[in-house]
Amino acid sequence: MVDVRNRKYRRDMEILIGILGYLFLRCIVAGFYTIDQNERAVKTILGRADRLNDRKTNQEAFAETLNEEEKLRYNYPILKVIEPGLHFKLPWEKVFKVSIATETMNMAFDPESPRANTDGTVLEAVTRDQLNIGLKGQIRFRVSEKNLYAYFFGIRNPIAHVMGYFVSILREKIANFEGQTPLKKEISAEAQAQEIHVTETVSVNDLRKNLRDINDILVQECHVAEARYGMILDASLITGIEPPHEVDSALAAINTAYNNVSSEISLAKASADQTIVQSRRAVEIETLKAQAEVEPLLALSTQMRDLKSAGPGVLESFVRNVKLNTFKVAKKIIIERSEGRPS
Repeated sequence: MVDVRNRKYRRDMEILIGILGYLFLRCIVAGFYTIDQNERAVKTILGRADRLNDRKTNQEAFAETLNEEEKLRYNYPILKVIEPGLHFKLPWEKVFKVSIATETMNMAFDPESPRANTDGTVLEAVTRDQLNIGLKGQIRFRVSEKNLYAYFFGIRNPIAHVMGYFVSILREKIANFEGQTPLKKEISAEAQAQEIHVTETVSVNDLRKNLRDINDILVQECHVAEARYGMILDASLITGIEPPHEVDSALAAINTAYNNVSSEISLAKASADQTIVQSRRAVEIETLKAQAEVEPLLALSTQMRDLKSAGPGVLESFVRNVKLNTFKVAKKIIIERSEGRPS
């Protein structure tokens, strides 16, 4: 009887120790977790995200890019962000981690359909003159630690939303883009008309010449992604534009002709500039010669004015002396004869 009680007691103690060990491992040991330097995390308590007071996204600076309707639609709470380090959580709490490092992705990649867009390598778009072109490039993005609620709980697949939004804006800008050709005063009206005609009739040329402007426009348009989806688009870089194969040779011929015209215009402009410089130099030389001839006359007039003001008879004496010196060096003197006087 005693042995039965002892065995039952030992069995109960083993069960109790097992339960206590499980609780220790589950609540204490498993409750510790770490956050790396390039990570941020948020915590839910019984399924509710741990919030930062009553702050909402429409009160933050990054929400200024939204219109009034979007501020009401994307008005998420601001969560308490768990910084890098060692932390502890209770069993009824759950931690969501995310990397905030900047990532690079091909702009043709579709997260929900990786086989689309030629296996995520070329993105198709239609230009304003109905050319179906292929775009190659990358985008850089990162998770916004200021709006982690939108990233974790606002949408199911944030990167898919951001990529879809980016692609829609990109295609809209490509379809309506028109390059701005600045008018140059140095080029004649005919050359201006020819240059504008060549560049405006081929939209692929406009796109290739204005890739930097297109990239800047895309980044500005995608600033709302932080408030909408909790992701920041750092940069967009379109690296290549491929025209359709059937118009590739014609486009190359047009570009060659345009380059020849531009070369001739540059040569003509250089020749005209050289002629203008030579003309300006000739004018400067003649001006200096005229000044050199005028300066002695001005000096002589100043000297005679001073002699006249020195006293009566001074100027007449100076003139007489000058005449005598002139007579000395002259080889022949012609004197006009007055009427009534013998010659």
